[in-house]
Order: sequence, then C-alpha cells, then structure tokens
Amino acid sequence: MQDHNSNAMNAQERRATSGLSLVFAFRMLGMFMVLPVLATYGQELSGATPFLLGLAIGAYGLTQAVLQIPFGMISDRIGRLPVIYIGLLIFAVGSVVAGLSESVWGVIAGRVLQGAGAISAAVMALLSDLTREQHRTKAMAFIGISIGISFAVAMVIGPLVTRAFGLSGLFWFTAAMAILGIFIIAFAVPKPVVRVQHRESGVAPAVLAATLRNRALLRLDLGIFVLHALLMASFIALPLALVEQGGLPKEEHWWVYLISLFIGFFSMVPFIIYGEKKRQMKRVFIGAISVLLFSELFFWWFGQSLILLIIGTVIFFTAFNLLEATLPSLVSKEAPAGGKGTAMGVYSTSQFLGAAVGGMLGGWLFSLGGAPVVFAGCAALAALWLVFAANMQEPPYVTSMRFLLSPAALQDTQWLQALSSQAGVKEAVLVAEEVAVYVKFDTQVTDRATVEAYL
Repeated sequence: MQDHNSNAMNAQERRATSGLSLVFAFRMLGMFMVLPVLATYGQELSGATPFLLGLAIGAYGLTQAVLQIPFGMISDRIGRLPVIYIGLLIFAVGSVVAGLSESVWGVIAGRVLQGAGAISAAVMALLSDLTREQHRTKAMAFIGISIGISFAVAMVIGPLVTRAFGLSGLFWFTAAMAILGIFIIAFAVPKPVVRVQHRESGVAPAVLAATLRNRALLRLDLGIFVLHALLMASFIALPLALVEQGGLPKEEHWWVYLISLFIGFFSMVPFIIYGEKKRQMKRVFIGAISVLLFSELFFWWFGQSLILLIIGTVIFFTAFNLLEATLPSLVSKEAPAGGKGTAMGVYSTSQFLGAAVGGMLGGWLFSLGGAPVVFAGCAALAALWLVFAANMQEPPYVTSMRFLLSPAALQDTQWLQALSSQAGVKEAVLVAEEVAVYVKFDTQVTDRATVEAYL
C-alpha cells in the first residue's frame, strides 16, 4: 500500500501545483477577459450584430465541449506534455487570429480556436502524475482556487486592458499569457516519471455509461449548463445596460465588477460553511438558485439606474460565486466510487456547452428587445432550473479515496465485503487492473485509518 505518513507536500508537488495552477489561471484569464467588454467594444467590429457578438462571447465553449474529453484520453496515449503544449499553442494562435481581426467573424474564428486548446483534462491528469495520493485533493483544490481568482481578475483587468490597448490589444495580451504558460510548463513544472492512469484522474470509458445514467449527476450537469448559460447571456445585456440605462462609460465598468465580486465572494463564504458543517447543502443550493433568479428579475424590473444595476450585479455575483463553488463539490459527493474523473469530465463538457448556448441565446434575445428581454429570458431559465433542482435529495456527506493494494489482497477478497459493511462506508469498488480499491465513506462515522485497517 502507498505510504500515507507524510502530511506535507514535497518540493516537486509544490512546484507542480503552483506551476499548473498558474497555467490554468492564465488560460482561464484569457477566456474570461473578453466577457465584460465584447458586448460594448465589439460593436465597432465590422458586421457586428447582438447575436454574432453573443456567439463570439460563447464560441470558445463549443470546441471546449467537443474536445475536452478526447484531449484527456489522447493524453493517456501520447503523454500529457505534448497535448498541453499543442493546446496552449492553439489557444495562442486563436488569440492572434482574434487580435488581427477587424470583423466579428474573425473574432468568432479566433474564439473557436481558443476553445480548441482544450487542455483542462490533460493538466489535471499531469497533476495526478506529479502528486501523491494523499495530496492530490489538496493540489486540485489549488487549481480550483486559481480558476476562481482568474475569473475575478478577468472581470476587472479585461476592461482596464481594453481601455488602454483596445479589443485587439486584449487578444494580444491573452496570446502572451498562453506563451508564458508554455514556458512555465517547460521550465517550472517537473517532468513526470510515470503516467498515472486511474479512474479519478481522467475519464474512464468503463464507467461513462453509468455516469450518464445517474440522475443526481445529470441534475448537477444541467445546473452548471444553466449557470454558465446565464453568465454569458447576462453579459450580453449587463455591460450595455450600464452604458445605456446607467450612464456609465464602458471604460469605467471595471470598478462595478470589482465591487460586486469582492462583496459577492465574502457574502458566499458563510453559506458554504453553514451548508457543510450543518449538512444543509440542499437548502443552501436551492437558496442560491432562488437568489440568482431574483437577481435576473431585479435587472428586468429595476435596471433603470446605475445604483440599482450595481445592486443587481452584487446579488448576481453572490449567487453565482456560491453556485460555482458548490457544484463541483456536489458532483464529487454524488459520483460513484472510482467515477469522479468521469463525472467531472461530463460536468466540464456541460459547463462549456452552457457557455456556448448562453452567448447565442443572449445575443438572440437582445436582438428581439434589448437588455430587458435578455434578463426576462434569463429569469425564465433560472426558474426552470429551480424546478428541476427542487426535488433533489440531500447529497451524501462523504469523501472518496483510492487505496493501492498489495497483490496478495487480490487473491483473497473477503476483506472487501467486510469493508463494505463497515459503518460509514457507502461504497467500495475493487479495480483489479489498477491493484486498487475506491472507497466512499462518511468521515464523521469512520476515518481513514479504520478503512486502511481492512486492506
């Protein structure tokens, strides 16, 4: 069995975690920086219409959704590093194409290429190769934090960079970040000695069908689809509403997003703590969807002045940040033992599909009747999500771990039945080809040492 005695990351694990977190952050920064500016600055592009600007905002999601899982599987065959290098180069080329374009179609093409650099699964798999089992969850949490920070920074930096260098300058900036990511991978991230291939580090075809039949997971996949559709659609209308109804020049939008994200982040933290400690995640989750619905209705009914638009934006980001942080945790809880990687792969695909659909939906609704129609459509979509989420079950409060076995443990598997019947153990799945067992257990009922004793 693997050594679990070391409680601290070693130097290689720290380098891998920090380096890959930076690569993830730079790439997501490039994805999201256009979000607060494209609806306003993009009107200067040749051939721009609300629908095409919406398509440009969400276009990266189309190729991300299609290529996310295949790129992860290819990295299992040819290695993580080639896939990551190719993905970052494609992203950089897409940024250059968009930066050189004076038409909306060129920007759409560039955004599609940006999305084709779908390296998320390969980066997470590389992180698994470079970290020990007992530190992997912590390392992946750093990646998650980096994504959240990059989104917040993008919402503020995007308007500032565009104000200084224009929309083309923004895309050149994202290209430079992709190249910087390549240098980080080449010179800062350790090279893997072995390639870890197991069911928590990537998509496992053997459990894909079962994941797609899991109603609890499908409900969460629908949730992330709707959440990112609402984000993209809302940011077709909100920047324009700040200009037209709020009278705020587009160059000044950055401080609205800074205030809203800052307040929204600190407002969500008590609810996450309450949900986990009191085991009331369903109540918190349903409440956050309700607040998101309220924010869209607030924009629709009261979005006629700058102060009311700012209040609505604060409400929106409080709910959005809470849901964005909660959904991956719920997927991890609901995923079958040994199926977390597959569940997260489907979840990510749903997220990017939602971004693509949301951009197009927002642009289409804006062309029908401006910002109020977009907010009304978003409210209807949020209400539909609330209906689907209302009958969800309270999620299981479990952790999922993978334990390596000795070859002798495969000869006599009576321990597996005993482990499965241990109080607090929800599921135990033996995977002989990995010489490992995946266990889901409630840490308030049993602990890791008790589980290991059976092995």
